Amino acid sequence: MAGEFRQYLFPHDHPRLAEVRGMDPYAYREHARTPGTFTGGLVEGWTPLYLAPFRGVTEDGTLRPGVHRWEPAQPGEEAPVAAMVAAAETLLALLPDEDRARVRLPVDAPEWQTWANPEFMQFDTGLRLEFQPEAVREAALALVRASLSPEGAGLVHAAMLVNGFLGDVVDLPTVLGDWSYNVALYGTPDPRAPWGWQLYGHHCAVNVLVVEGRMVVSPVFVGAEPDEIDGGPHAGVAHLFADRIDAGLAVMAALTPEQRAAATVYEQMVDPAMPPGRVHPGDERHLAGAFQDNRVIPVEGVRCSELSAEARARVLDVVATFVRLLPGGPRAARMREVEAHLDETWFSWIGGHAPGDVFYYRVQSPVVVAELDHHCGVFLDYDTPKPFHVHTVLRTPHGNDYGRAWVRQWQERGAAR
Repeated sequence: MAGEFRQYLFPHDHPRLAEVRGMDPYAYREHARTPGTFTGGLVEGWTPLYLAPFRGVTEDGTLRPGVHRWEPAQPGEEAPVAAMVAAAETLLALLPDEDRARVRLPVDAPEWQTWANPEFMQFDTGLRLEFQPEAVREAALALVRASLSPEGAGLVHAAMLVNGFLGDVVDLPTVLGDWSYNVALYGTPDPRAPWGWQLYGHHCAVNVLVVEGRMVVSPVFVGAEPDEIDGGPHAGVAHLFADRIDAGLAVMAALTPEQRAAATVYEQMVDPAMPPGRVHPGDERHLAGAFQDNRVIPVEGVRCSELSAEARARVLDVVATFVRLLPGGPRAARMREVEAHLDETWFSWIGGHAPGDVFYYRVQSPVVVAELDHHCGVFLDYDTPKPFHVHTVLRTPHGNDYGRAWVRQWQERGAAR
């Protein structure tokens, strides 16, 4: 229902908003670190996870060798590397020497893992766009457009615009803005050698790497509260995740009653049957979010090898809505990879599946984790999940988030020459 979120606005002078109003991102970062607070607890829990050496998400703690064998892109599946290089070089050329040095990091730098989706800036990696000139901001967005599909770049920009809209609605423009995002480049933009970029901030985090025409876009977090803009210059932006929501419901509709029951691991979004910690204070039901690069996520729900052809096709449709961020060639390569592991793919669900219900789902295989979750209020006042607050996550398990598996193999091949 359009505008439904407005009934959940905090009073303007509510402490949730008033105590941080006017803070810049750096003052708010220090405020967010306060021990004993909600955000302070998140920072305390996430910080040691970032410090752990990268291994990758797995289902049982064991990395599977050979899952991400590197080879150059097949004909027709190449990433738009030339356009990406040109866009990155344009961005770099606009920067003074100090900022150029700050925005560039080694291709295998651990700083890849500093991305996060909350509104507070836990790590100030690269450049903060809100403090950059308009030309630099637009060049960063041009790099996003040169790298992703039109639909993908549109979704990323829409999430940024919704963030600014939320800041206007709750009068927190210095905390929530269109440009409250960090950008960083990893490696040297090159037609063949591995390099990539990262954009992250509230409700939007994208990590992209290319090498020899191959492309990895993960981890990715895209969300929105609310899932619409109902006023101002960008009015009409809405339903950012309708395709992902509809695709998940279509899987449930394609299952038999017995399979639907097996897929539904918990009937309630906060269920008494859940083990302690299953609902995280910040991530809620998400398992593969920020700082979860090495998480063990056991498979659950129903296995695609046991489903009908129709249901299997609907599971692939879910993945397709997530990898729509990629340009056509890399998207085809990614879907081919996912289809090759379809018999090892699992689908799980939490919550209801009737019209208007809120829910969580996960598609998980050796090569993909895709999650969608409806969340409680953060800057709006509601303590049960609502349909207009959506979080989505995309991961590449078994070590190829950030293209790490491919970078390592490319480096090993170079050293062996």
